[in-house]
Amino acid sequence: MSKINDFHFTETSPVFIVLEAGPTHNGLNSAKELVDVAKEAGANAIKFQLMNAERLMADKEVPFSYKVLTENNEIKEVSEPLYDILKRREMPKEDWQELKRYCDEKEIVFFSTAMFEDEVDFLVDDLGVTSIKLASADINHLSLIEYMAKKQINIQVDTGNADIWEIERAITLIEAQGNNNVIIHLCPTGYPARLESIHLNMITTLKQLFPNYPIAFSDHSPGWEMDIAAVSLGAKLVEKTITLNKNTRSCEHMFSLERHEAKQFVNSIRDVEIALGEPRRVFPQEEKDKRKAARRSIYISKELIEGEKITEKHVDFRRPGFGISVDDWPFVNERKVNKTIKKDHQLKWSDLI
Repeated sequence: MSKINDFHFTETSPVFIVLEAGPTHNGLNSAKELVDVAKEAGANAIKFQLMNAERLMADKEVPFSYKVLTENNEIKEVSEPLYDILKRREMPKEDWQELKRYCDEKEIVFFSTAMFEDEVDFLVDDLGVTSIKLASADINHLSLIEYMAKKQINIQVDTGNADIWEIERAITLIEAQGNNNVIIHLCPTGYPARLESIHLNMITTLKQLFPNYPIAFSDHSPGWEMDIAAVSLGAKLVEKTITLNKNTRSCEHMFSLERHEAKQFVNSIRDVEIALGEPRRVFPQEEKDKRKAARRSIYISKELIEGEKITEKHVDFRRPGFGISVDDWPFVNERKVNKTIKKDHQLKWSDLI
């Protein structure tokens, strides 16, 4: 069974809400402030990214394009070396330790992506995390996947633009290590993601292909309409990026949620959960009583004398439905009345012989 800390994913468990701060902090202080945003919003967890740009990027000049929101609320496309973007996400180990302690103090789950085996060790053995996310670009990094799986913790598999067979291979490799604690993410590419690239119907496909694991949605689009749709399709975890300022000139800020929006986002997901209700029609007695007012019951349309038979010419089917229900008419037809009944009387079972 898939679980993060004490949260168990089941068909009836609430959506696990993750707010992502990995690409939007600029050091320990802002990271802590984003933890506060996530906690105040009511999220279950906050996600970060362990990053060592020097180690990860062999070519420091690889360009990367993304969109930013200017102070005039205009959208502008910019490009810079990917190395520079990733470099801004780095923090020393002692800062990560302090940040994890801060999350524990705030009682919000902390987890992170890991790019290297020693980062997995640091997260699990030193920080004590119970879930690690595999970056979508590492869906084919089989040795890293195997190493993560051997830790016997929750593995969140980000699928990005992976082929189905690559996802199946990664899941099979995790299972081969005796680890069945897996979450599979649909994560559309793009910063922000284009509507044509989101393919929310893949949630249904992934649920069918991997019925034993919860399916998650990592959102890179503005607003939260896509998250609501994902939850409606059965996503059991949603991940949305937060920022302290949408106008920050860096990747992922423009489509991230600011403090005042994060709470609305969480509340919207919780409202959708309530509205989705049960998979079968279950009504409390209060609702059953209310619906009778809009339904019909049997009324007498002309006076009947004691002992007379009731036929269609003696009745109307009118609201409210607090008397004998209209669908019980076959059991009333041709029955005799035990007293004289006036016109417009709502017929009762006690009126019949």
